[in-house]
Amino acid sequence: AMSSHTVRNLLVTTGAAYAIQVACASVAIPLQTETFYDLSGSLTFISCTALSLYYPSLKDRYIYKSSKPLPRISSFHTRQLLMSGFTCLWATRLGTFLFQRIRRSGSDSRFDEIKRDPVKFFGAWMAQATWIALTAFPVYAVNSIPSSRNAPLGASGVFGASLWASSFLFEVVADRQKSAWREERAQKVHDEKFITRGLWSISRHPNYVGEVMMWTAQFLLAWRTLTRLSVVASLSPIMEYLLITKLSGLPPLESKADKSWGDDPAYQAYKAKVPVFWPRLW
Repeated sequence: AMSSHTVRNLLVTTGAAYAIQVACASVAIPLQTETFYDLSGSLTFISCTALSLYYPSLKDRYIYKSSKPLPRISSFHTRQLLMSGFTCLWATRLGTFLFQRIRRSGSDSRFDEIKRDPVKFFGAWMAQATWIALTAFPVYAVNSIPSSRNAPLGASGVFGASLWASSFLFEVVADRQKSAWREERAQKVHDEKFITRGLWSISRHPNYVGEVMMWTAQFLLAWRTLTRLSVVASLSPIMEYLLITKLSGLPPLESKADKSWGDDPAYQAYKAKVPVFWPRLW
């Protein structure tokens, strides 16, 4: 059942996602800089995850002036710890990876036009807040349910945790392979225009496949506990998939690739052989 406690916790967590992003936007807009966009997104994911776990005790402490210490980590349910730990690990890894990348390249081409227009740039920060609120919704929802009312992990939970770990590895390996390939190109080890090796030989965007599978795994971890909220929670992987394949992930990358190498027979052959998203394993 959905208690008012759960609803309140979810509202506070969602509010925090928007508040933190508004604060970051108020610094970035006057400076017209996108340098901290991805990093601030990661920090907001981590803050919201922590808040969703600790909100009841923080409320008791600061609003009702209770002197109870903050709960021990061991007082949370295994499911809550796995899902929260996974989210923080994912956010830390992706945030530092993207931040290092932007520091190397100096800018992010997605923002070339947007950052000069305060309204559009603010829109990008609000879009990020919405992404943070909706994508990790299964995590916040599970954390909003007292650990005593969390269902046992069960087979779906164990499967979800294993799927998450393998999807995380899949994304890390894909990113590493691309970074190594870029490095080698810079050092003139090869003069390939686009990457076709490793995981990039079974999918044109393996890093994004890992991304969608990780949030699918989080949903599988959550659904036994979420009962009525499961329908809302299932929107997390679905939205992530649509966002990546139809909106901000693949379409700009694919059109950029077509512009750059569309006439290249080698690229046409790669495109004909390797699927755009779901890997071909045979």
